[in-house]
Amino acid sequence: MATQDTYNYSVVRQFSVMTIIWGVVGMLVGVLIAAQMAWPVLNFDTPWLTFSRLRPLHTNAVIFAFGGSALFATSYYVVQRTCHTRLFAPGLAAFTFWGWQLVIVLAAISLPLGYTTSKEYAELEWPIDILITLVWVSYAVVFFGTIFKRKVQHIYVANWFFGAFIITVAILHLGNSAALPVSFTKSYSVYSGAQDAMVQWWYGHNAVGFFLTAGFLGMMYYFIPKQAERPVYSYRLSVVHFWALVFTYIWAGPHHLHYTALPDWTQSVGMVFSLILLAPSWGGMINGIMTLSGAWQKLRSDPILRFLIVSVSFYGMSTFEGPMMSIKTVNALSHYTDWTIGHVHSGALGWVALVSMGSMYYLIPRLFNREIYSVKLIEVHFWVATIGIILYITSMWVSGVMQGLMWRAVNPDGTLTYSFVESVQAMHPFYIVRWLGGTFFLLGMLIMAYNVFKTIKGATPAEAAIPAPAH
Repeated sequence: MATQDTYNYSVVRQFSVMTIIWGVVGMLVGVLIAAQMAWPVLNFDTPWLTFSRLRPLHTNAVIFAFGGSALFATSYYVVQRTCHTRLFAPGLAAFTFWGWQLVIVLAAISLPLGYTTSKEYAELEWPIDILITLVWVSYAVVFFGTIFKRKVQHIYVANWFFGAFIITVAILHLGNSAALPVSFTKSYSVYSGAQDAMVQWWYGHNAVGFFLTAGFLGMMYYFIPKQAERPVYSYRLSVVHFWALVFTYIWAGPHHLHYTALPDWTQSVGMVFSLILLAPSWGGMINGIMTLSGAWQKLRSDPILRFLIVSVSFYGMSTFEGPMMSIKTVNALSHYTDWTIGHVHSGALGWVALVSMGSMYYLIPRLFNREIYSVKLIEVHFWVATIGIILYITSMWVSGVMQGLMWRAVNPDGTLTYSFVESVQAMHPFYIVRWLGGTFFLLGMLIMAYNVFKTIKGATPAEAAIPAPAH
């Protein structure tokens, strides 16, 4: 079949394979730093192996390398399939792949060497930030160019979520990364003091809200109906979900800064919008899960669907927990504790990683024109990953609530009941359980990598024909 009559799957294949590879790398670093928290000797007295340098490497690898590659792969696939047209500007699409991989490699070199802006999730120094901007603008041109030349009038809801994620992340990145370079490897933020903190958490929470939520909701709205072979439960609800989410999320950032130098009214605005956010988030979760109406029995036999549906359940749980933790009185207990770490990972492992894995299990056989090597291994991966998540988040919840209670406990004379060291000592067994949970999750990722490798080996790359326009 002529090239112009087929979808561009080559860049989708590249990003899909790198999703698996970076998933293994990011989670491996996570397991190492979890082990360092339990056994500090594993720092090996080497500066580039210390927790402080590997932790940003872990977050960047899991969010931007693993999650980012999954978003590129799925958005490029979905936008072509739902618009019935080939990707716009294939040269730029190829640039987004190689440029994004270069960003990741530069991050993997610069962060362990200690080059950092010290802004959470935005640690990369200014030359890498410029490269990210070039890649992201190219991504936007490819994605929106494809939508512009679509062969069908309707823009499917998944593309609305992908589009919002692309535009918002661009604005966040440019706003928060504004800096004055003093050398090739060092810059200082143009903001200062409380303003810098405010801009950082406007960025930081919306990195969660748009990079790690809106983009992955685009996956949910495409891959769950596809795998379940059912229409979306309520298309009207999906549109309400979209507009309510994108309007509300952007205001929630100040809840990271309760009881700080930020003005009280700003903290309260962040809290109120976080509570409102519960409604659209749960609307989306209900829409995803109820898509299975009339097909619940498929959960018994289809492990890919199980990945997707359980991920949406974790999305619901995390988006209930987040607003609760934003309430000032709850935050007084949870702030700076491991409870926050448990919350973040119920979202990151339970929602983002599981929906990415389910989507990749759907995509890879279609991209490489092969049956998956082993459905049984998908089943094993699901249970190993789920056990890992439960061990991880429950240990951090218990540890976090315990920390909060120990830190605020006072004797009748007003002195603190526990020293800080006593609270650290009490956390130790939970850190071992957390490491064990992370190890389970990494093992699941390795099982997936093996399964995908065996599937791809000797495969004939697929090129699906574009449907002829209806007359």
